[in-house]
This record gives sequence, C-alpha cells and structure tokens, in this order.
Amino acid sequence: MAETEKPKTKARPIVRLGIFLISHSIFFSVICFSAGVLALLLLPMFSMNTYISENALMPGSANTMLSGWEVSEANNLVKDLKGLNSKPGSAIFGSQQILAQYISKLGADVNYHRFHPQSSQFHPLHFFSSPDSGIVRGNVSCMTQGINTVGIIRAPQADGKEAIVLVTPYNPVKTSLHDTLSLGIAYSIFSLLTQVTWLAKDIVWLVADSRYGEYDAVSAWLRDYHAPVFGRSSVIDTDACTETNVLYEVEANHATEKINLDDFKRAGTMAAALVIKVSNRSEHFEDSLSVYAEASNGQMPNLDLINIVNYLAVHRQGFRIKIEKFWPLLDCKWLKVLGEVFESIGKIIRSLNSEWKFGMPASDYVDGTATLASSLYYQAVGIPTGSHGAFRDYQIDAITVEMSPKFSSAVKVRRDEFILRGGRLIEGVVRSVNNLLEKFHQSFFLYLMVSTSKFVSVGVYMIAFALLVAPLPAVAAALYSYANNMNLTLEKVEPPAPANPDNELIVSLRSWKWLNAAKRVFVVHLWGAVVSLLPYFICQIPGYSPTANSIIWALLSLLALLILSVILGSPLGSTKSYEQRIQEWAFLKAMTTSTAFISLCLMSVINFATAELGAFLVVSMCLLAHPLKLDLMAGSFKALSRAACNIVLGFIAFPPVTFFLFKAALQGFDNLHIGDFWNWMETLWAWNSATFLYLGMVHLPCWVLCTQILLHPC
Repeated sequence: MAETEKPKTKARPIVRLGIFLISHSIFFSVICFSAGVLALLLLPMFSMNTYISENALMPGSANTMLSGWEVSEANNLVKDLKGLNSKPGSAIFGSQQILAQYISKLGADVNYHRFHPQSSQFHPLHFFSSPDSGIVRGNVSCMTQGINTVGIIRAPQADGKEAIVLVTPYNPVKTSLHDTLSLGIAYSIFSLLTQVTWLAKDIVWLVADSRYGEYDAVSAWLRDYHAPVFGRSSVIDTDACTETNVLYEVEANHATEKINLDDFKRAGTMAAALVIKVSNRSEHFEDSLSVYAEASNGQMPNLDLINIVNYLAVHRQGFRIKIEKFWPLLDCKWLKVLGEVFESIGKIIRSLNSEWKFGMPASDYVDGTATLASSLYYQAVGIPTGSHGAFRDYQIDAITVEMSPKFSSAVKVRRDEFILRGGRLIEGVVRSVNNLLEKFHQSFFLYLMVSTSKFVSVGVYMIAFALLVAPLPAVAAALYSYANNMNLTLEKVEPPAPANPDNELIVSLRSWKWLNAAKRVFVVHLWGAVVSLLPYFICQIPGYSPTANSIIWALLSLLALLILSVILGSPLGSTKSYEQRIQEWAFLKAMTTSTAFISLCLMSVINFATAELGAFLVVSMCLLAHPLKLDLMAGSFKALSRAACNIVLGFIAFPPVTFFLFKAALQGFDNLHIGDFWNWMETLWAWNSATFLYLGMVHLPCWVLCTQILLHPC
C-alpha cells in the first residue's frame, strides 16, 4: 500500500512577501527609489502650519511694560560705549568696566568670566568627547585672554532653580554701532526685569567677548558653568595682570570688589537662551528679523521657541521675518515647471473633491523648496549657524535673533523706536518662557522649515528617506540568493568525486564564499577609518599650505589602501572560472549594499539631513553598480546606458568632485582651488561635525567598493 503524501506546509505571509520582493528586486528598487525622490520633492506641499503646542506659553497675553525710561538708560549705555577710544590695553577692558557699572547700578549680581581661546586642531577623540574638551592655544597672556561680563537677576518669586539666558556678543576691539545697539536692547529689557515682581526664573545676561569668536566665548562660559573648576587657573595669574586692574574700579573698596567680580556666579538650570544681535545691513522698507536655529550635527531647538518669536515679531512688533533660502533654486527653470505641474494637478484634484487639499501655487512651491533645501543643507553640514549652538551641546533650547533696522543707525529718534520695539519683543519672549513649569517638550525637535509659518515634521520627511534606502536590503538578498544558486549549479556541473574528507571540506567552504566579499568590505571600511584619522598626523607638520595638505592626504590614503590590501588580502584577486568571477562580484555587491544600508540607517539617527543627502548618491551607486566589462561585452542599449550612468555617477560621487561641483554651482569655476576641499574638511572637524565621519567612514568606502565592482575582471 502506497504511503500517503504529507501535505506541504504553506509559508507565512511575511515569508511569501520577502520571496516576492527578492524575486522582483529590480522592479521594487525602481519603484521605491522613484517614490523616495518624488516624496522629497513633494515635502513643501505636505508641510503644516506652525502652531504653539504648549498652552502655558501664552505669547502676547500680557501688555508690554518696557517704556521710554529704559530706552533712555539704554541710550546712555550706547553713548558711553561709543565714547571709548579703540586703544590697546585698558581701553579694551573699559567696555567691560562700563557694563559692570551699569549692571551693578541696577542692583543685579555681576562678575567677570575669564577664558582663553581654544585651539581648533584636529583630534579624533573630540568626536566622542564631552563639550568641555579643548586645547588652550599657546602664548596666553593677560592681553590675549577673553573676559565675559555676566549679570544675574535673582527672581523674587522663585527659589533659583531655573534661569533664562540672554546673550549679546560684543567685540571691544572692533566696536561698531550695531554691536552697541544689541547691548542697548539687552540692557533695556534687563533693567526692566530688575523691577518686575512676576519673574519666576532667574535672568542671566551674558555679554560675550567675541574677539576670538562668538561661539568660543559662549562655549567657554557654559563649560565653566556646568563643569566648575575649583581653585584659580594656572594658566594666568590674575593678580599679575596689571592691565586688567581697571576692571575692578567699580567701587571704592578695591580688594572686596575684586573678590566679588572674580567669583563665578551661577543661576539655576537654563530653560532657554536667546542670542540678541543687530545686523549691520540696513533695510529699505521695514525692520526685519532673522531667526537662526541650527546647532551642531543637525540639532534643533524646540519648535515652540521659534514660533513664539515669529508670532510676537509679526503680530505684536511689526517686524518682517526673513528666513534663509538656497537662492540658486529660485532661478531654476525645471523647478518652476515642476511647481506648475503640481499646481495643475492640485487644481484637478480639488475639482474632483473640494475637501482634498493638495497642491499650492507654483511661486510658493519654488520659494518653499528653496527654504527647505537651505534648512536641509545647514543641518547636514553640522556646523552651528550662531553662538546659540553652544547651548544645544547641553540640551538647552536656544536661538539667535538678528534684527535689521530700516534706518541709518545715526538717527536718534528712529534708533530709540528700534530699541523699544526690539526690547518689547525680547520682553514678550521672556514672559512666555517664564510661564513654563517644565522644559520645552510639547512641540517638535526634529523638523525642516519650509517658510516662517510652515514646517515639515519628522513623521513626514522620514518617509522619503525610508523609500530611498528600502531597495538596499532587497537587492542584497536577491544578489546573495543569485550567487548561492550559482554555487549549487557549479556543484551539479562538476563530476562527482570519490568520498574523501578533503572533498567534504571543500564543499563546506564553498558555502562560505561570501566571507571573501565580507573581508573585502571590512578592509575598505577599515581603510576609511584610517583616512579619517590621517588629518591628525598631517596637522602635526607645520608650514604646509592647504593645497599641499590635500595632496599629502591623497597620497597617504592611496598608500594606506595598498598596505591594507597586502596585509589582509588583495581585493583585486580573481578566481579561476568565469562563473566563479560572476559569483564573486555578486557577493561583493550584496555585502556592499548591506553595509551601505546599515551605515545610512545609523547616520540617520546621528544626523538625518546628512543621511538624506548622502542616500541619493550612495543608493544610486549601490543599485547601478555592475561590472563594466560585462556591459561592454553585452553591447545592448540597456547595458551601454548603464555603463555610461555608472561612469558619470562614479565621477560625481567622489567626495572632492562633489564638493567642487557644488561650489562651482554657487560661486562659479573661477574661484576653485585644490586647497578648498582641505579647508572645508578642516572646518568640519573643527566643529566636530559628524558629516566628516560620514564622508570618511561611509561614503568614501562605498564609493571605493562600487568602483571595484565596476572594474571587476569578470
């Protein structure tokens, strides 16, 4: 009697879906990548109107209290600062003395904070260290130290556990009227806050000595604020600095006042910070306001803080809000055509159902795309757009508010009005933050700005990135399956051999052929780490120009690749048969694609904007990579087109070429120099930008691996 056949078990739906995606990986890749590009182009139309999430903020709910008396006092400060002569020595410290006198006259606590300029020399461990890491520059003296002036108002209705920080950068060596105006605006609101009874948070006014950069001054103060150093600094003895004795002539009792002014005073935990600046660019029609929010590695403050400033500036003080744009996109004809197409599609959709809201005017689409591209770019570069970025290193929400007057700064009547409006704006923001019972948490921390009143949240823009990288695991699985099937085919073709333990070992090793490709990928990524560390050693060689450093970097990188290839196995080795060579590049592409997928996903956690922009080139390279020899042997239109695309993409995706093409698009080819790439990379590592690590440890290794696939000797 014949045995009954056992029924075949049906695969789970998720398994069947995986098999379907692997078997149709090419179609799936084209659909997903195209949808990802389209989703990114549609982001301006999927933007939402900004709104204030935290009800406790209540911007504009109270009448402003700033009056002409505070403005008059601020004008006196501006006049006294302008009267100082720009002489070296005590004249430099005279501005700090005047500021300390004015702050002390209000009854607020005042102290000086001494700091020393930090070196921006590259060090690999700075990427993984805390914000207090830094190297003091050499030749430090009394005249080269920076001195911040700090005033603190103790809130009468609080216990001193929270504080709001106002920052005004000021360069006492190169004094300008616009810098003194920013001090005047800050002093007007500071003098008002010493009189009010509704304060629930301490107010800290930091006048940052920006001789060595605004960011360095603020960062040094924050470093000492959060990581106090007990005892005096051993770098400079303050008693030996006779040039700075003028700082302590605030009161008659010189010795007592010196101790008080040297004592580092603190307030509570910082709830928010505002950097107040007045631009030296005058407007022709109306006063304008620019808000800068980008911090290091794409960090952004809570959106509620930006919304408060925008609401009060427009609806209470009548400022015109300006926002950064990627200006070349405003003149792009293809972008205007695309906007008109989307506008026409939106009209058709609304004609079918008036409740479907899709599309926007073409002009608004172009303007929104330029703004979104600017927001994406500044987040991707990872360099703060102002001294507010130092606060984000300590998880403090901060922005820079830059005001541009529409008048000649010498006109006193118009200047008083500008100080009054600017002071009332800051007063409104302080009152709103003062209402908070806890830190900013209601609104978004991950977003892209489309306009002053529209934004794209993380839940929307992550869709485009997910669609871009979705083909990578499917392609990797399909290639791995293809290479394994080829391995089985080769085993069937070969004649059976007599039983031998050595033959069993050979068969076992054939199933692990992907390890050769994995080793090759590991070698190249290890080389990428070495390339990222080379600038540390190159910087130890003094006297070389950026061009020479670039050439040395390139030569040492090639030498390191050759050495690693020899030690760990040459990545250019070939197998015996044609089928085994095909199998080899298939495994290599599978490993490369898998590594690129993991790297991009990890980078999206560190800095999404960098991962988004990098995904365009990396995913394109990984999907199109195919041996040029096979395409040329095929000779078909499809194969030759793919070979041409691979050559062009391989040229464009090389990091230095990408940089020079981008710079040429903005400034023209006449301003290009070989050393510009070194200068840009030096800027990235000076700011500890994760983009530097991405270029060296993700993008460059993927480019090298894809180039090896193109040049594979099939």
